[in-house]
Amino acid sequence: MSVLKVIRAKLDSMTDGEREIGQFIIDDPERMVRLSSAELAAATGRSQSSVVKFSQKIGYDGYQQLKLAVTRAKAQEWRVPTGMIHGTIDQGDSFVTMQQKLVASKVSAMQQTMQVNSEETVQKAVDALVAARRIHLAGVGASSLVARDFSYKLLKLGLMALIDSDTHIQIANAASMTGEDVLFAISQSGATLETVRLAEVAKKCGATIITLTGLHQNRLSELADVALSTVADEERVRSSAITSRDAQFAVMDLIFLLLIRTLPGANDAIHASEAAVVMLKSS
Repeated sequence: MSVLKVIRAKLDSMTDGEREIGQFIIDDPERMVRLSSAELAAATGRSQSSVVKFSQKIGYDGYQQLKLAVTRAKAQEWRVPTGMIHGTIDQGDSFVTMQQKLVASKVSAMQQTMQVNSEETVQKAVDALVAARRIHLAGVGASSLVARDFSYKLLKLGLMALIDSDTHIQIANAASMTGEDVLFAISQSGATLETVRLAEVAKKCGATIITLTGLHQNRLSELADVALSTVADEERVRSSAITSRDAQFAVMDLIFLLLIRTLPGANDAIHASEAAVVMLKSS
């Protein structure tokens, strides 16, 4: 997981002092790795202890560990492919420029999302889904489209997947969950009221909670047994749920492929589903 992406995602939930330090690191990571904690404190107008506390808040024992993480992040930083323009889409952009910026934003969101989800975390989600008696999918708005698409994929694999657009039915279903069930809750903000309430009810019933949210701190991921994350810069496209939706689909499709690899007879189940659709079309 890139520490720079983590810092960027958490900026909004930081104090003013922490935000100053975090923004400095994001804006000039090359300079940051050359500075001591005292020098970084002076450059940001903060105390040396604030820099150390910032490092610990991000998840490191001290400033040196944070510097090492930033160095590794820069070394592994993914670049937008040549020919793609990565930037905010403006009304004055030409048709071709708008195309290039949109594609670059989508590709970047999906690639960064793949980076921030470790193999261990994704595998925990796969294992929970395989072991589940029932899998409840939850999402509102654009996230509901992602949840419904994933439910169809799960059904093709022979897994019991439930989703409903009616919030009352959703929460009633959540209240009947047990420790053998899984709730997979999707919300980019992690603060969607309906989805959070569903997760809280399912948690009380002992169900396993898998969440897919933005990387920032949020209530939904706090409830999770397995917390998956997306990285999406909607500001670059000046519209909601464009890059976040692609990032969500990327994570769900990765899990689907891993389920195919894990479940015995998964390929046969998919072929049987495809054959049934062909029969329907030919009738």
